[in-house]
Amino acid sequence: MNRPDPVIDANLAIALDALLAEHSVTRAAARLHTSPAAMSRALARLRRILQDPLLVRAGQTMVPTPRAQALRDEAAAVVRSLGALLSPGTGVDPAGLSRTFTLQAADLVGAALAPRLLQLAQQEAPGVSFRLLAEELEAGSALRDGRIDLEIGSIDHVDPETEVEELVSLRMVAAVRPGHHLTEEPLTPARLAAAQHVAVSRRGRFTGPLDTALAGQNLRRRVSVVLPSHLAAMTLTARSDMVCLVPAALLGADPSPLTDDATALGLHLLEIPLALPPLTIGMAWHPRHTADGAHHWLRNTIRRTLRTPRSPTTPSD
Repeated sequence: MNRPDPVIDANLAIALDALLAEHSVTRAAARLHTSPAAMSRALARLRRILQDPLLVRAGQTMVPTPRAQALRDEAAAVVRSLGALLSPGTGVDPAGLSRTFTLQAADLVGAALAPRLLQLAQQEAPGVSFRLLAEELEAGSALRDGRIDLEIGSIDHVDPETEVEELVSLRMVAAVRPGHHLTEEPLTPARLAAAQHVAVSRRGRFTGPLDTALAGQNLRRRVSVVLPSHLAAMTLTARSDMVCLVPAALLGADPSPLTDDATALGLHLLEIPLALPPLTIGMAWHPRHTADGAHHWLRNTIRRTLRTPRSPTTPSD
């Protein structure tokens, strides 16, 4: 027979408070900046531990059980106490830090991040060093066991023990070498599909959102090669007639550092005449680091590095 979990940890207490306040898995997930799937798992664990359904469906809504109503004030008090207990830890002097942070990021993100990150560290925390890893580790477990301190990039894993914060949304543009035939006339879906493409995929996939958008126009592109690295794809594009996709700032926003390498290679950027989903760059960390002063400085520094000047300034977390 399955035995109930013995205790409610801090993460579950925070989830319980959000669920009892919102009466909705979706709204509770949004409140805690996590996924509905992760919040559903947290609710399932709470139900096992407390031996009570806590929230039950009534028509189109969820309503609390009597046990849940009785727990509401207690859960809120626990979360307030946790906040009071943990908040002093963020008050660290960066100048006194002596620490190496391990970050996992795609090569393009790492290349865009490193110059400004190192500049800020030298100014504010000269004792800090960085180790940047390629996207080779399963991020959820690597964050959990401390092999990496922060994941930066397109966060696509769902882990109830991971904090995720969106940093910036970008659009994808087509990049070609100067003098490429696509620069001679306005770019159309048909002309884009007819060109030779280099795709980027760590898993060797030939298709992506651009192929879906082209299929909606009854078009199909020719992918000549798939590379695991954005920088390698851009270098190949600069030396050939290939086309690759490059992230750029949303229209009207300040330039993104993720476009700097394409600019340095002299690539010509073309607007894609198709509706493509935006690329969202975020960062993920394990909740045990949320109140750690050194990690708090790291996250704020990443925000300042990747967010545009018009973005809100360093929110507290």
